[in-house]
Amino acid sequence: MYKRMSSRDFTVAADVEDNSVVSQSILDQEITNPSWRLSFPHVLAATISAFLFGYHLGVVNEPLESISLDLGFNGNTLAEGLVVSTCLGGALIGSLFSGWIADGIGRRRAFQLCALPMIVGASISATTTTLAGMLLGRLLVGTGMGLGPPVSSLYVTEVSPSFVRGTYGSFIQIATCLGLMGALFIGIPVREIAGWWRICFWVSTVPAGILALSMMFCAESPHWLYKQGRIAEAEAEFERLLGGAHVKFAMQELSKLDRGDDSDDVHFSELLYGRCFRVVFIGSSLFALQQLSGINAIFYFSSTVFKNAGVPSDLANVFVGIANLSGSVIAMVLMDKMGRKVLLLWSFSGMAVSMGLQVVAASSNMLGSGTLYLSVGGMLMFVFTFAIGAGPVPGLLLPEIFPSRIRAKAMAVCMSVHWVIFFFCVIVSLLPDEDEF
Repeated sequence: MYKRMSSRDFTVAADVEDNSVVSQSILDQEITNPSWRLSFPHVLAATISAFLFGYHLGVVNEPLESISLDLGFNGNTLAEGLVVSTCLGGALIGSLFSGWIADGIGRRRAFQLCALPMIVGASISATTTTLAGMLLGRLLVGTGMGLGPPVSSLYVTEVSPSFVRGTYGSFIQIATCLGLMGALFIGIPVREIAGWWRICFWVSTVPAGILALSMMFCAESPHWLYKQGRIAEAEAEFERLLGGAHVKFAMQELSKLDRGDDSDDVHFSELLYGRCFRVVFIGSSLFALQQLSGINAIFYFSSTVFKNAGVPSDLANVFVGIANLSGSVIAMVLMDKMGRKVLLLWSFSGMAVSMGLQVVAASSNMLGSGTLYLSVGGMLMFVFTFAIGAGPVPGLLLPEIFPSRIRAKAMAVCMSVHWVIFFFCVIVSLLPDEDEF
């Protein structure tokens, strides 16, 4: 009834059993999530660029009057507008080249290159005695602002474990909010202390220096190393980010993602009307809708609305900052649970409702207090719902949907669209009202 098994058959059976054990081990690694603590410091260092982005967006809001008095262009609306908007022109330049820089020298060195013009530009702005010097400093800072956000989105997506990628992506929005609030907080003494606006610029050199130094100790993107053919280094960085038990599975997933991608360089024309145009168009549209939603008008004119309601401008900025930060924290919690699409739908729907409240407040015959409550409440609701989805989702979603071959350069194109629309919205907001003609 039983046949004796030969030694050869026994060896084959043993090999099959060993292979099944290995397969089960890989499956267990796939099911078990890596520790988030390993990648957290690297993500935290990368979000410093987002903090600087927010800080430099708001650093001239409070001190602008003092700057104009000290540099001799007080009352010159054109000069004041140039001080605000020159950095946006620099940001367009930085974002246009960000993809080629990130692919050419790597993500870590791109962060360091982003910090350099921010340090130099802020130093020039802090020490200048002329309008030309201020504009030069703002232009240099803007190039760093344009380079930082797309590289930050790329890096966070590529070094984060998939189960916390949405949470880590929300850190970028939170850091931007903290940067804006930090700039407003630092600018509070500007009216009482002469020359305090120079301190506001000097302060920004500290986090920029920390960003440049911290990147010396952070992991390079394994995706970029793999594309460069540096397989052993990519495995070593995966071990730093995920742990040794997950390296093999991560490399297998990376090879699957890159399978079928051409090794040739990506040409700019291919992104605009080639086979990748559709996905680039979707990404550019998301950033365009983000800016055209009206968020810039809220940030620039919220003080006026609150002033009409009898609320001091400093307190108004605090309310807007709290609403922005609260929405970003909620987005961080819900991003990986609800998904990107759901948060976008909730966000834009909430923004539409809040705009409706402000329209009702502006056109109704309600009593004065009711109108003010609707107007202020609608504005805070708008900022809150923007921070839930429309703010953080585009920068996180696009690196996930772009093929690895075009990811960095496609992000550069989409962020350039972002800055063009941003610049347009700022220029429109600076145009005088009919009553001023």
